[in-house]
Amino acid sequence: MVKKKQLRLIAEMARKIRAYRELKSRPRESQKYALDYDTMKRPLTGKRLPVLAWPDVRRESRLFSLLAGMRLFGVGRLFTRKSWIEDHTEPCYWQITKVKVDYTSENMDHGKAWGVLTYKGKQESEVKEVDKVMYHDWRLVPKHIEQQFREFEPLPEPPVRYVPYPPLLRAMMLAQHKKATGTVLAEEPALPLKRQVQLNKDYFRRQEEERRSKEGTAV
Repeated sequence: MVKKKQLRLIAEMARKIRAYRELKSRPRESQKYALDYDTMKRPLTGKRLPVLAWPDVRRESRLFSLLAGMRLFGVGRLFTRKSWIEDHTEPCYWQITKVKVDYTSENMDHGKAWGVLTYKGKQESEVKEVDKVMYHDWRLVPKHIEQQFREFEPLPEPPVRYVPYPPLLRAMMLAQHKKATGTVLAEEPALPLKRQVQLNKDYFRRQEEERRSKEGTAV
């Protein structure tokens, strides 16, 4: 007969209390990203911003600095960034769909926002959280330009070009295919010049999840 496992109620309650205290002791975003504009240091960490960022910090605004002064916190409006305007000729912007404001901040200029991203004229299909809201380079798209941003049609992508593989690599691929299938490869192998893999955070996260699923959890 299997012995019934005894519940340690006090230990479980103590664990929950420790987790709750740890959660409450974490600094809020208004404290984490607070900035002393005289010394250009963050009071929480004492780190100074890079010197090249000082002009933008003094002239430009953060996203929630713009949202805090707008009706419905800017839901439905378009916002772009200075770096996008300088680097790309195609329109890049966020359309805000949801805002969660940190009401404990002094001017309600911190929080989280969600929206639909349009990058280089291509609109994404799903709503996701807006990143880099604490950067000092956000700008509101004026209403008389919004229609021009939305009606932009991106140019069609050029066809993918292919080049032949190096001789040694080609011979290795043909030999590997013949060994695996027992037949000769009918088509000549070609190497596409377009990179298919986007090296972003989601890509590395998926790679890490695949590696863990194959290796399993360490005992």
